[in-house]
This record gives sequence, structure tokens and C-alpha cells, in this order.
Amino acid sequence: MREDELKALEQEVRKRKRIAAEWATQLHDLVEDRLPAGYQELPAIAQATFAACQDWAEANARLAAAQQS
Repeated sequence: MREDELKALEQEVRKRKRIAAEWATQLHDLVEDRLPAGYQELPAIAQATFAACQDWAEANARLAAAQQS
């Protein structure tokens, strides 16, 4: 993999990590501030957080594989 492609992949991993952290913050805020009254928000925020973490994990795995090559 070329250096510019590797840097782009690293940037993608950082971006996906930031997005996952933002969703995790929303989930934390829900738990800390709005439960139990906001319980109906829990499934959507939890699913979005899970999906964002999966996206990060997939990008991170691609980066790790590219760095091994």
C-alpha cells in the first residue's frame, strides 16, 4: 500500500473513532442525565453507538492489515 493510501486509512480510523466517541458520549449523557424518564431513547442511541464502534473496528482492522503488508 502506498504511503498516501496508508495515511488516508489512518485518517479514516481517527474519524471513525471520533464518531464512536461522540455516540458513546450521547449514551453516557442519557444514562447520567435522562434515565429512567428517557428510557425510550436508549435503543436508538445504543444501536447507533454499537454501529459506530463496529465501523471503527472494521477500519482499524483494515489499517492493521495494511500496516502488516
